[in-house]
Amino acid sequence: MRLKSNSCRGRCLLATVALALVCLRGKADGQQSEKPLPDAPQAAAEKKGFFARWAESYRSDWFGPASSSSSPAPARRGVPSPLDSPPFPNSDWSYGGSPVIGEPDTNTYPLMTAINQARSRTKLYGWIDPTVNFSTSAHSNSPEANDDYPNRLEMNQIVLYAERLPDSVQREHVDWGYHLTALFGTDYRFTIGKGYGSSQLLNDHHQYGFDPTLEYVDVYIPHVAQGMNLRVGRFISVPGIEAQLAPNNYIFSHSLLYAIDPFTDTGLMATVKLNDHWLVQAGITDGHDVAMWTPDAKPSGTACLSYTTTSVNDNFYVCANGINNGKYAYNNLQQYDATWYHRFSKTVHMATETWYMYERDVPALGGPIQPEAGANAAYCLPGEQRCTAPEYAVVNFLQKELSLHDFLSFRSDFLNDKKGQRTGYATRYSENTITWVHWIGSTVQIRPEVRFERAWDRKAYDDGRRQNQLTVASDLIFHF
Repeated sequence: MRLKSNSCRGRCLLATVALALVCLRGKADGQQSEKPLPDAPQAAAEKKGFFARWAESYRSDWFGPASSSSSPAPARRGVPSPLDSPPFPNSDWSYGGSPVIGEPDTNTYPLMTAINQARSRTKLYGWIDPTVNFSTSAHSNSPEANDDYPNRLEMNQIVLYAERLPDSVQREHVDWGYHLTALFGTDYRFTIGKGYGSSQLLNDHHQYGFDPTLEYVDVYIPHVAQGMNLRVGRFISVPGIEAQLAPNNYIFSHSLLYAIDPFTDTGLMATVKLNDHWLVQAGITDGHDVAMWTPDAKPSGTACLSYTTTSVNDNFYVCANGINNGKYAYNNLQQYDATWYHRFSKTVHMATETWYMYERDVPALGGPIQPEAGANAAYCLPGEQRCTAPEYAVVNFLQKELSLHDFLSFRSDFLNDKKGQRTGYATRYSENTITWVHWIGSTVQIRPEVRFERAWDRKAYDDGRRQNQLTVASDLIFHF
C-alpha cells in the first residue's frame, strides 16, 4: 500500500512539473510575439453597411445554396397549401378582403434584410416592373391591359409596401395589422379611384401618375368561429383571380374580364373562417373605385362564400359585389362573380372565373346627357336617353409547373360588352395568351407572352381601326 501511494505521488509530481514547463514555454513565446495562435478568434470583422447588406441578400438569393426541402414547415392552421409559391403567385386558393386566416407570415425581403436582418413584423418591400410590347396596333392596345400604349418600353409599376400582418395562426388574443401602398407608373390608370388624386387621369390624361392604391387596417379576432378578420379602409375589390399589382398574377397582361371590372373599394369587410372548408364574407363599402367624399359614393353591400374540398383539389368562391340600386354613377357596377380553382395534379391546375355586371340609367351615346369623365356612354336603342348596360365574361387559366423556378400558363378569355359601356364598343371579344414565367432566385421574375385577340362584331382595336390584335410582350419584376 505504501509502495502504491509513493508511486502515485511520483506520477503527480511529474505531471505538475510538465504542466509548469508548458506554462513557462507559453509565457516565453508570448514575450517573443504578440500574434495570436493560428486558430485563435480574430478581431470582430467590421460591420457591413446598409447597401452591402442589401447587395449580399441578392447574392445569396441568386447564387447561394438552395433551401433544404427537409426543413420543417412553419406552423399553419388549416388545410395544407395546394400550390408551390414560387413559382406561382400564391400558395393558397385566393380570396380577397383578408390575409389567409391561419397562414403564418414567413416572407422575407431584401430591403428588410438590409434594414434589420428581417427581424420586425412591420415590413417595407416592393418591386420595379418595366415592360415592353410589340403590337399590330399603332395608336392604342385598348381594351388590353396593362400595356395600353403600343410598341414601346415603359415603366408600368414602381411599388412600395409598408405592411404588418396580423398573427392569425394563434387563437389566444386579438391581433392587428395594416397595409399602405404607393404606386407610380403607367398602371396608375387601372388602379386610380375617383377622389384619390384622379384629376391626373380624368382631367389631365397623364401617361404616368401616382396612386396611394391601398390603405387599410386589419383586426384579427380569434374567438369568432375559427377566426375573423375585419378590414377597414381602401382595399382590392374582393372577388377575382387577378389583381393590378404585378406579382399577384399568372400572366403579365390582364384578361379582358379583369381589365374592365372594379379594382378598389373603400369600407369595411368581415371575413370569418367557419372551419377548414367554409369561409364567409360580408361588408359594406361606398361603391367601386370612388372615395367616400365624392358625390358618386353610395352605400353598397358585398357578400361572398368560399368552399374548399378536403383534398384541397377544388375551391369554389362566389360573390355579390358592390350591390345597391345600380343607378348610374362612376363605376357603380353591380357585379355577380364566381370562381372555380381545380388542381389536376401536383404540377397542373386551372382557375376559372365568370361574372355578370350591369349599370342602370347609363347615358345614351350621342344623347343630350353627358357621361361621367373617364366613363363611356352606352349604345342604347334609338330614342332612348338612358338604358341598362349589361356585360358578361368568362376566363380560364391553365398552369403547368415545370420547376420551382418555371411554369407555363395559357389563358382563354371571352367578353360580351353588350352596350359598349365598358370598352367603348358594343361587341363580343375573345382573347388567348400563352406565357412562360421564370424566376431568378426568389426576387426576379421574367414573364414573356404572346397574345391574340379579336372583336367579333365590329372594329374595336387601335381606336376602332382593327378587328384583330396581336401583341408580343414581357415584363421584368425586380423585387426589393
